[in-house]
Amino acid sequence: MSTEPITVAPSAATGSDPALLEVEGLNVSYGHVRAVRGVSFSVAEHSGMGIIGANGAGKTSTLKALLRLIPAQVERVEFDGRSLVGRKPHRIVELGIGYVPEGRHVFPGLSVRKNLLLGAYRHRWDDAVQGRLDRIHDLFPVLKQFDKRLAGALSGGQQQMLAIGRALMSDPRLLVLDEPSMGLAPVIVDEIVEALGELRRVGMSILLVEQNAKVTFALTDYCQVLSNGRQVKHGSSAELRQDPEIRRIYLGI
Repeated sequence: MSTEPITVAPSAATGSDPALLEVEGLNVSYGHVRAVRGVSFSVAEHSGMGIIGANGAGKTSTLKALLRLIPAQVERVEFDGRSLVGRKPHRIVELGIGYVPEGRHVFPGLSVRKNLLLGAYRHRWDDAVQGRLDRIHDLFPVLKQFDKRLAGALSGGQQQMLAIGRALMSDPRLLVLDEPSMGLAPVIVDEIVEALGELRRVGMSILLVEQNAKVTFALTDYCQVLSNGRQVKHGSSAELRQDPEIRRIYLGI
């Protein structure tokens, strides 16, 4: 494994930005199996928060629970001061959270353009929506190049770009990403990290779940480590990058 770090994206966070997302005491169970145990964290406006851990650590369950995609018990979960408890997933999107699921889940029988437009379903077509589409084309030029191509004909990396673009079409204040580097070639991962870094530089808040710690540390200001559904470490991404145990387990150094 290469020990070369992915370049850290400059952050737009100021250190005094208010909390945008706050989660306290999140628990998820599948039958008698406790997948997430009392996880708490917050994402400040204009900041990046990362969650790393091995397969089965509870990362994806954490995201799905806060987005109300699976049942969960939680003491408090608020976005911009509004409780998410009891809200339908599409209502959470309307509050300003964009979601990029694990495995992309694009619509393979629809064109690239139609996939993107589905991300703007809650908006009437106007200059603002066209402007977002133009910015996504600037961020991922291949999506403009393959505008009329069926999404199912794209490579895995191109589908990941499409999934991110679709989430951005909803005009989110917080972008939630589940394993965006999974199964992709290193050169494609670098392209996606650069694009997400550009979003960070212009102030986009992100919540990122990843097994790839290099990607996580490059894109986030703060991070927590999950193991068996529990938070076992947390701190600034810069601090955790230098943690000997994290370097040994997640960076191979």
